[in-house]
Formats: sequence, structure tokens, C-alpha cells
Amino acid sequence: MIFLFFPSLKFFYKKTLNLFGLIINCAELPNAAAMTIQNRPRVESIDLLKGLVMVVMALDHTRDYFHSSALLFDPTDPSQTTLTLFFTRWITHFCAPAFSFLAGLSVFFVGRRKAKSELSGYLIKRGLWLVFIELTFVNFAWYFDPQFRTFNLFVIWCLGVSMIVLAGLIHLQRKYILIFCLVLIFGHNLLDNIHFPGNFLWSVLHEFSIFKLSATHQIYTGYPLIPWIAVMALGYYFGSLYDGSFDPRKRRKILNILGVASLGLFFVLRWTNSYGNPIDWKTYNTVSQSLISFLNPLKYPPSLLYLLMTLGGIFLFLANSENLKGRIVNFFSVFGRVPFFYYILHLYIIHSVAMIFAQLSGFGWQKLILSDWIAEVPGIKGYGFDLWVVYIVWAGIVLSLYPLCKKFDSYKLNNKGKWWLSYL
Repeated sequence: MIFLFFPSLKFFYKKTLNLFGLIINCAELPNAAAMTIQNRPRVESIDLLKGLVMVVMALDHTRDYFHSSALLFDPTDPSQTTLTLFFTRWITHFCAPAFSFLAGLSVFFVGRRKAKSELSGYLIKRGLWLVFIELTFVNFAWYFDPQFRTFNLFVIWCLGVSMIVLAGLIHLQRKYILIFCLVLIFGHNLLDNIHFPGNFLWSVLHEFSIFKLSATHQIYTGYPLIPWIAVMALGYYFGSLYDGSFDPRKRRKILNILGVASLGLFFVLRWTNSYGNPIDWKTYNTVSQSLISFLNPLKYPPSLLYLLMTLGGIFLFLANSENLKGRIVNFFSVFGRVPFFYYILHLYIIHSVAMIFAQLSGFGWQKLILSDWIAEVPGIKGYGFDLWVVYIVWAGIVLSLYPLCKKFDSYKLNNKGKWWLSYL
């Protein structure tokens, strides 16, 4: 009856059911437990995608520490940003969903060599390790603050907790894993109007917040767990697509269909402002401002529209990149094979170089020892450079990291028996 009064909701409902039916058909993929475990080579398209998003991620973090306007306004604000700045930020929206989804795929690959109980133990230990790394080495890299006045619960923490949750989910039948993922991804925006001010648990689950631990210490819940845990579990579910017995042509067809369907549903829901994002897009005086508004769904926490937009692009890339070869592919794949090593190094290098730039520009390196997120520190206003400088610094940092990552990749390849390498 409600559809008689809200036809846009009826349209959305039908589209959602169609996409659900499309994905649920994948539940007929061969059961992972029944598959023959093979010692297969790495999937190059997955390494390529990991490498690309790692390199793109460094662009956003370089912008945080070097671009003058990063300290003044949100680069996705249609009233203040430019198309160049917006797309510099927008392209990095694909990073976190790719990290989570590909981490789930990796768990599936690891699981081919382990019993479910052994895999659960590995995921719990790996997850706790990532949480520890986030609160120590990663937090220090962001701030260089020996007092640790600000803690971030960002992407590494989120990946760690998602792995701990996945340690339990892997024991479910595959169809129930899929249902869990779809319910969280498609349904979590129903929680947008539920607020519990000052409730840390709710913030961790579904609402970005800043919590004061004392007069001088605070914690950012930057990556609420819902629905990130479902994105990783979805990656695990689709790991069967990459089993050696699966027809590559069928895999490409499934991923292309899912990619097109996800993007199509994103455009329909976004255009109609029906569901899936707590903030509607609106038209502005210029086409560029309206486009920015349209392509800027909420990331914290990731709305349904954000995930449809980003996962749709990820599916299409995976579908159509398997046969890519060449030196450029090899270059990015190196980063994709050592993502954690690269992630830690790039944060320390970016922040260290920023301190050098601050000193050389007369601002003083001490200002880059931060007590809060860099854009929130009043004393940092006035520091920074034009966007073209950001791109040059970014390219230099990525190129400087390549030989280190290549050497570590070679070390991992030649020392597969060392258990501790699986944690790096």
C-alpha cells in the first residue's frame, strides 16, 4: 500500500530485488569445501588492483599533508572545491572498499590450505595484530606525537575487526554468508536516523564520532564497522570465482553483470534520492557543482550508494583486467603483493617529507608534530602548497618506495616458509 504513495520506493524495491536475485544466483558456485585444493599461482589482476589502490591511496594522504586547501575546507564540498581537487579526492574513494573486498578474497585463498578451525585461529590472531598496529605504529605515523593524544580507529583497525568477525562467519553455509552481507550492505542505512549521543559502542558500529578521553586525549571512530565487515565477507564469498576449476569466461561475465548492475542501481537511487544515502544530492548553479554533489555519497560510514558506486567499479576492473600484461602492470603489482609493508612505510615517509617541507618553507618542522588530525589543528593554517606540488611529491614518494617494495616482495617469494611474513 505504501508504494501507492511513494512510487520511487516501489521502483527502488524492484531494482533491489533484481540485484539480489542476480547475486544470489552466485550461491550456486561450487562449495569451497568440495573443491580440489590446488597450489595455484597468484591472480595477477588482484595484485594489480591492490597495487593501484595502494598508489592512489598515497595520493590522498599526500594531499592531506601538503595541499594548502586541505587545511581550509572539505575537497568534496561543491560550494568551495574545484573539479580537479574533487576528483583527486574522489578517486581515492575506491581504496577502502577494495582493501576490504580483496582482503576477503585473500582469506578465501588462505583457507584453501587450512582447515576451517585453523583459518579461524589465523583470522583472530591476524585481526588482533592489525588492531594493535593501528593503535601504535599507524597512529604514531599520522601524528608523530609521543604523547599519543589522538587515536584513530581507521582502515587498518576496521580490517582487523572485520577479520575477527569473519573468523566466525566462515563456518556458516555460503548462502548465509551472502545473506548476511546483503542485509548489512543494503539495510544499514535504515539506521541513519538512530542516534545515541556519547555512546562509544554505537559510534564504533555505525556513526562517525570524536570521543574525548580526557582534556588532552581523544579517539576518532573514523571507520564504523557496519557495513565494512560485510564488504570483507562478500570478498570471501566471491573467492570461489577464482578457484582453478571455475571458467574464466563465466567469472568475467558474472563480474561484469554485477558491476553494471551495481552502478546502474547507484545512478537510479542517487538520481531519485530514494534511499541509500543520508544526504540527498542537489543541483547547483553550475554543472560541475551539481556533478560533484551527485558523485559524493557518504563515506563515514559508507552508505549503500557509496558501496554501489565503488564496488561496481571494482567488479568491472576485476572482470576486464585479467589479461593485462606489461611493465606498467608489473610496476603496480609489486605494491599489490606487499600492501601492508607499503602502507606502513608510505605513512612515515609522507609525514617525514612534510616536516622537511614545513621547515624549508619557513613554517617550522615542529608544527607537524600533531596533537589532532592535521586539518583540525589551528596552528597549521597557512601551511601547504598548490595541487601540482602535491602530485609531484606523490609521484616521488611512490617511486622511492618501489625498490624497497620490490626487494621485500622478492624476499617474501624466496622465504615462504617463514610464518611471520604472513603478518606483513
